[in-house]
Amino acid sequence: MLFANNKFARSSLFMLLIGAGLLVAIVLSSFFLAGMTRTYFDEVTKLRAVRSVAADMLVLLNSAESSQRGYLLVQNEAFLEPYQKALEALPSQVERLERVSKNQNTVNVPLEDIRRLIAEKVTEMQSTLNLASEGKVADAVAIVRNESGFVVMQQLRQAIGDVVQELDGHLINGISEIRESAGSLQYVTLGGGLLIILVVGGAIAVVMQHVRELAHARAEVEELNVGLEERVNERTEDLIQANREIQRYAYIVSHDLRAPLVNIMGFTSELDASLKSISAYVLADEARPSEDEVREARLAVEEDLPEAIGFIRSSTKKMDALINAILKISRDGRRELKPERIDLGEMLETTAASVHHQVSDSGGEVSISVGAARGLLTDRFSMEQIFGNLFDNAVKYKHPERPLNLSVKAFPMGRSAVRIEVADNGRGIAPEDHERVFELFRRAGVQDKPGEGIGLAHVRSLVRNLGGEITVTSTLGGGSTFVIRLPMDLSQYVRSSGP
Repeated sequence: MLFANNKFARSSLFMLLIGAGLLVAIVLSSFFLAGMTRTYFDEVTKLRAVRSVAADMLVLLNSAESSQRGYLLVQNEAFLEPYQKALEALPSQVERLERVSKNQNTVNVPLEDIRRLIAEKVTEMQSTLNLASEGKVADAVAIVRNESGFVVMQQLRQAIGDVVQELDGHLINGISEIRESAGSLQYVTLGGGLLIILVVGGAIAVVMQHVRELAHARAEVEELNVGLEERVNERTEDLIQANREIQRYAYIVSHDLRAPLVNIMGFTSELDASLKSISAYVLADEARPSEDEVREARLAVEEDLPEAIGFIRSSTKKMDALINAILKISRDGRRELKPERIDLGEMLETTAASVHHQVSDSGGEVSISVGAARGLLTDRFSMEQIFGNLFDNAVKYKHPERPLNLSVKAFPMGRSAVRIEVADNGRGIAPEDHERVFELFRRAGVQDKPGEGIGLAHVRSLVRNLGGEITVTSTLGGGSTFVIRLPMDLSQYVRSSGP
């Protein structure tokens, strides 16, 4: 749960940092694009002012010229009104053109040329009007006809027109740049908004995942609470069973070890009796032993003593085997387990190789199938001992009338346990002996094979040390199936079983 909280905190912080970064990027981009747009707009405004003043100036000049020529044609004072207004406005218009031209650096406005040409045009127009007012209309018209004023006006139109044309090009470019900047700002805002929506969605997903993990953890806690009493009962049953096994082992020790001791005591008495017969013969001193004493002494030396010593030796040997078996079972519980990752299929193949020649010689076969239950974290030595004993027993107690077929199958039991079935077609075990075969020094069926009855007891001890359980299903003459249930991760069992 602590890991989940840390993961949630890291994910939330990550989402917040991404969101903050996006906001900063959007703000900076918007500020930059807005600044560019403002710069473009200011430049366009300045250029637009220059164009407007230049165009108005050209309109004033055209108006003055038209007024001049109209007056020369009709000699009507009313035609001079536009001329007078244009002349009055021209000086301020020239000043405005000079002022707005200085506010921008994009277009070079030929102010000196424009002033000169305006002065020449005004002089030409005024001179004609003066002549007309003096009655020299023909002279005034002659000045107009010589096209000097026309040429000046054409030069003015050309100069101002070039400025206006260049301004129009820059204005078009400026407007395009404003549109591009506005479009970029729109895309940045839209894209940033979408990214923020994605970040918010990711944050919501992280929160929802954390909520689901909390719900799952709560469900697990509730499930653990619900199953607590059941687990307590299971542990209590395990303790009861362990106590029963201790009592059974105590009985076995007291019974099976007592039998050799009784034999040793009995044959010790026989040794004592034989010793008396020999003593009577050996310690006869000067007296000659009787024939009965000689016969009894000879019988004691030739038969009674060797027989008693032989039985004593076999009884002590049996006691030694029994004690070693008990010590072996005891060492299983004291040995430190070393969980490591093993490949179940590979380990079974290696263990099965030790009995392969015995199985194949009789025409039998060994098949192994582990499927999805391949990876286990457990004690390798214990696993090799378990399956080594089971494979040896299958070979040892195979049916005499058919080849041995030995199969091993493994199935996952949820996410935390595995079920392993070791099946053979051997002699089988009678139903009443299914539990008895796991007891120490207990053997079932016909006793035509050597052994002390500790193999399956050793296997059960090893399996329980690994946190599992072993059972058998079998029919007499129909083969046996040993079912082993083990945790997938022994380290979890070792921690939960520790002090």
